[in-house]
Amino acid sequence: LDYTIQKVMMKQFDVVERAETRLWMKSSDTCCERLRNVHVNVLDSSLSSGMTVIMEMRNEDGTWPSSRPQIIRNSVEEQESYRGQPGVCGLTNLGNTCFMNSALQCLSNTPPLTEYFLQSAYLEELNFTNPLGMKGEIAEAYADVIKQMWSGRHYSVVPRLFKTKVGHFASQFLGYQQHDSQELLSFLLDGLHEDLNRVKNKEYIELRDADGRPDQEVAEEAWNNHRRRNNSVIVDTFHGLFKSTLVCPECRKVSVTFDPFCYLSVPLPVSKDRVMEVFFVSLDPVAKPVQHRLVVPKAGKVFDLCSALSEMTNVSVNQMVVADVFNHRFYKIYHADESLSCILDRDDIFVYEEGDEVVLALYLRERSHYRDSGSGSSSCGTSLFGHPLLMAVPRVQCSRNALYHLFLQRLQQPCETEEEEEKGECPPQTNERQAKRKGYQARRRKLLFSIHAVNSNGTTERGMGEDAQPYVAIDWDPDMKKKCYNENEAEKYVKHQSMEVPHQQTTVQLQECIELFTTVEILEEENPWYCPICKKHQLATKKLDLWSLPEVLIIHLKRFSYTKYSREKLDIIVDFPLRLVISCLSFTPPSRYDLIAVSNHYGGLRDGHYTSYARNKDNGQWYYFDDNKVTYAREEQIVTNAAYLLFYHRQDKIRQPTLPPPSDSSSSPTQPANVTSHKHDGMERATSCVNMETD
Repeated sequence: LDYTIQKVMMKQFDVVERAETRLWMKSSDTCCERLRNVHVNVLDSSLSSGMTVIMEMRNEDGTWPSSRPQIIRNSVEEQESYRGQPGVCGLTNLGNTCFMNSALQCLSNTPPLTEYFLQSAYLEELNFTNPLGMKGEIAEAYADVIKQMWSGRHYSVVPRLFKTKVGHFASQFLGYQQHDSQELLSFLLDGLHEDLNRVKNKEYIELRDADGRPDQEVAEEAWNNHRRRNNSVIVDTFHGLFKSTLVCPECRKVSVTFDPFCYLSVPLPVSKDRVMEVFFVSLDPVAKPVQHRLVVPKAGKVFDLCSALSEMTNVSVNQMVVADVFNHRFYKIYHADESLSCILDRDDIFVYEEGDEVVLALYLRERSHYRDSGSGSSSCGTSLFGHPLLMAVPRVQCSRNALYHLFLQRLQQPCETEEEEEKGECPPQTNERQAKRKGYQARRRKLLFSIHAVNSNGTTERGMGEDAQPYVAIDWDPDMKKKCYNENEAEKYVKHQSMEVPHQQTTVQLQECIELFTTVEILEEENPWYCPICKKHQLATKKLDLWSLPEVLIIHLKRFSYTKYSREKLDIIVDFPLRLVISCLSFTPPSRYDLIAVSNHYGGLRDGHYTSYARNKDNGQWYYFDDNKVTYAREEQIVTNAAYLLFYHRQDKIRQPTLPPPSDSSSSPTQPANVTSHKHDGMERATSCVNMETD
């Protein structure tokens, strides 16, 4: 009875001790429950008479016989014969799960953590009673993925069970929405820590103030207190120590504390300017729109945009109207005092030169005739086309006939003639005197278009709350538009010389970001500090310093900037070294690290794609992981403006590769897979791709 069930079963069936097994308790034909804690003895396992205990052994490819296959194989032969480099394995995208795949590939190529799972050391440390943990389920699901990826048997693994477990314990990851790889990484490291915490009963520890004691003494006390409650492979590998110094602005009370960290979230130096591209439309009806590239303050107003454009065009700011054009209509017309943060980089911004007259918003519409099958009657619909215009019209010329000629004059570039004969043919350009001489007035004339008052959407249904801005639509008959309106000519524009100047992308050093992280700052009003001397909350100054560093240092580049007034992604290049030397305050020599993995994010705030670079621990070769595709990579390719998470391994802990690198990693891998060229971000990579796509 003192033997655990697992040992009894393994002895009964002559299973070798190093084999990984799991047990199931079957009480009926339809009820089979997993016995997660295999270390309980027979007496405490709640076995009842007649119950069947089933033991299964993990397959060589990392899967379990009872589980639905988590991989998709190209063929039966491939399943039996494939022996690829362990760890060089793709992850199938289950639907917007590239963020999860990127984080998993980085952790998979973190040697101490991966070896811990491959050696099955986690089985002895699963914590089933931790109220902060997930009953060992996250650790087991992660172990399944790692063992499959490092079995060398799979081109690509489908992490469906892992995704299900993550969504079960963290509802924000339910479904198939895009998420942040750093947020997933933070949850996963915390979940693995709690599932593998060696401390079964956490004791209450009352924290002491520094009270002028030496930093070394206070730091050791803080770290020991942390380890008394938190002791796992995650703490051993990823946890370091901050020194936090708070100074009261009134009594100058200094509070020093030491806090553990799992990763560094470092800010990026934010430029105070932004580059915007706009189209300027002058009053000259012959002139085409001109595209300009402007440098404006990030926190500026629309007035600042007009001022910058005024310097290039010599047009007064007071004669400019700024509008966002979308789907052939004015999405928004901006006021001069509106913030530029309302304008996104992808918006099509047009700036119109105007006078002091009435400003009309002009839409172009094409009529379409169709027959109502129910009533048999004919109806007429309209559809917008081309670019809208803003026109300054003298008040004395607001009659329909005067507007027709003003609009015709404004559109003379794309329009081939002023009027059309009733015969439907466009006569040659003639002035009015010539027309009178030749008798053109005697003929019936047909207007090129008709004019209608519309709302801001370009429809004739006028709402109760009419717009202060008047909108007018020019309606074209399809045949007339085809004969007399040149759409290709109307779409043309010219580029200002400012567009020819290449936009210099900002580059900062990683060390600058770390120094910015340790800069003194004043606490925000939403997060004051309670001063024990003043007996009230104070906006104290705060400074963070690195006291001790972990074996694996994760650096999170805070590319996503959120403020009260704006949201943006910072695409500046952070020049991070492949060999990092970083100092801390614990009076130890500088720590030397080697880069081992990078999580990349391409795209903007609302959409994007995650990939990763990682260095294989066994052969030292760099690979590029893009979901289920794996490509050879070179060190000079790794530093890009997409880098988001950096993984560094301390040099004194690195085990040298046990295998030589591939003989010619610039041509093709040695695995028996399809070799294809791989393009990324519009540039053809010089390396080849192991095609991990499956049927």
